[in-house]
Amino acid sequence: MTIQLGTIAPDFTAETTAGKIAFHDWAAGQWVVLFSHPKDFTPVCTTELGEAARLKPEFDKRGVKVIGLSVDTLDRHEGWAADIAETTGSTLNFPMIADTDKAVSTLYGMIHPAADAALTVRTVYVIDPAHKVRLTLTYPPSTGRNFLEVLRVIDSLQLTDRSKVATPVNWQPGEKAIIVPSLSDADAKERFPQGWNAQKPYLRWVDVA
Repeated sequence: MTIQLGTIAPDFTAETTAGKIAFHDWAAGQWVVLFSHPKDFTPVCTTELGEAARLKPEFDKRGVKVIGLSVDTLDRHEGWAADIAETTGSTLNFPMIADTDKAVSTLYGMIHPAADAALTVRTVYVIDPAHKVRLTLTYPPSTGRNFLEVLRVIDSLQLTDRSKVATPVNWQPGEKAIIVPSLSDADAKERFPQGWNAQKPYLRWVDVA
């Protein structure tokens, strides 16, 4: 199947390094980052898992649970975890799914027909507390993922969910946002009593926490 933005992330049960989980129950009403790997003991993904583990306090601050996936077995995951700790200095501190029968990979469309059928595509899914998919990013094998960008997008999603704003190009937390066009000036005055700068009638810059 094709996972599209706004659709409900499919539920599943799977064995992980933290025990068997039912995905929606495990998410427990929090944001989730689910990211897949072609297989264990791959160089780029080794660096990525170490970085995700290092950044776990940042994900925790945002109420985000992290979970990885590979089609290899739990015992290989454990061996890979030792390599990750040795090479990156970060100990794996989130579950890794052992998708040995490729059930989750197939459910999420992580197997591309034109690629090696034994390998999952390197995709990141950001899923909100209502289990809706809010972001998908698919990377080529040769390019490491940017988890600082994943955090930035989560910051944007969480801000725009609670305020009638959008975030502009290269936005970082603390910078000005844009009042969405669907909000009239009259309604904007109630929501943003601090005022805003209208560069154009449709481009209204506002400070919002």
